[in-house]
Amino acid sequence: SRAPQAFPSRASMAEARTDVPDNAAAECVGTQSAEAGKAAGCEGCPNQSLCASGATKAADPALAAAREALAGVKHKILVLSGKGGVGKSTFSAQLAFSLAARDFQVGILDIDLCGPSIPRMLGVEGRAVHESGSGWEPVWLNENVAVMSIGFMMPDKDGAVLWRGPKKSGLIKQFLTDVDWGELDYLIVDTPPGTSDEHITVAQTMKEAGIDGAVVVSTPQEVAMADVRKELSYCRKLGINVMGIVENMAGFVCPCCKTQADIFPRPKDGGPAAMAAAYGLPFLGSLPLDPRMASACEAGEAFTTMYPDSPAAGPFNAVVDKIVAATDSDEDSETAEDEAEGGGAVVAPAGVVVSAGGAGGAAPAVASTE
Repeated sequence: SRAPQAFPSRASMAEARTDVPDNAAAECVGTQSAEAGKAAGCEGCPNQSLCASGATKAADPALAAAREALAGVKHKILVLSGKGGVGKSTFSAQLAFSLAARDFQVGILDIDLCGPSIPRMLGVEGRAVHESGSGWEPVWLNENVAVMSIGFMMPDKDGAVLWRGPKKSGLIKQFLTDVDWGELDYLIVDTPPGTSDEHITVAQTMKEAGIDGAVVVSTPQEVAMADVRKELSYCRKLGINVMGIVENMAGFVCPCCKTQADIFPRPKDGGPAAMAAAYGLPFLGSLPLDPRMASACEAGEAFTTMYPDSPAAGPFNAVVDKIVAATDSDEDSETAEDEAEGGGAVVAPAGVVVSAGGAGGAAPAVASTE
């Protein structure tokens, strides 16, 4: 049986190193260290001359810009899974609907640039993004739900996005720095499968803005769980708190009699619940596969509102309740810490002026597939 390392605590993940290149030696002191390029462990590293030049210590202006742009967003949640086809976008869309039904202000950011499906799943396909003096205006589904996706910018909805990593990263940074989200309770970031440019960019760009955590989605078969373990490794390396694991498609709901039957073989060492326990992570719940969930997504409607009698509706609402409780708990902890430190107020010494400024930048450009 697999014996993974215990997942680090949230406090320890705050100290996670994100400045060690993948091709660096094991003794790497980090690109931000004063000894970068000079330490004994740097000898023979392909990055030595670059680190020694000091170029790696230059702050990315997008980090400060993202912090300012997302200052009005209380909670930021990534929806992840190393495997494609497990229902990340379905979960993200329905999570947005359910949070909005609880009277929260919700934004959903689709960074699956090559396969944007959020516009359709939220019923806003074909709408346009407009630019104002404060940046890009997200598409509003209703007064509670705002949406941003490259899907709104495609001249041909069936066209392919043939972009390399730098261009993908550039657009994601624009989404995080130039979109005027306003005041939100939750921003849900729907991600593509894997641990590629999109995932690294969103985690690093939101570093200063703060990420509450990630909800990791898996189906119960081992082929999916193997990739989910890689996603958990990604979270560990980048210091992302994992709020919990969701098991999707846990069983099939018969459209006639509403009974459930397993459609995936169970792994010998247990399913997602056992994996969560092995990593010391919360298990948020199991969601059965109801064909009516697909119908709701195709129609861009809230599943739990359309089919409250579904065997999947109760478990889904329970998962949402756990996510809300987790973010409420974090908010209470932060408030208590602020009060213990004097209410969080910053008092400048006499004669010292404290100013707050954001990173400026050019107005956002309209994305294209060329």
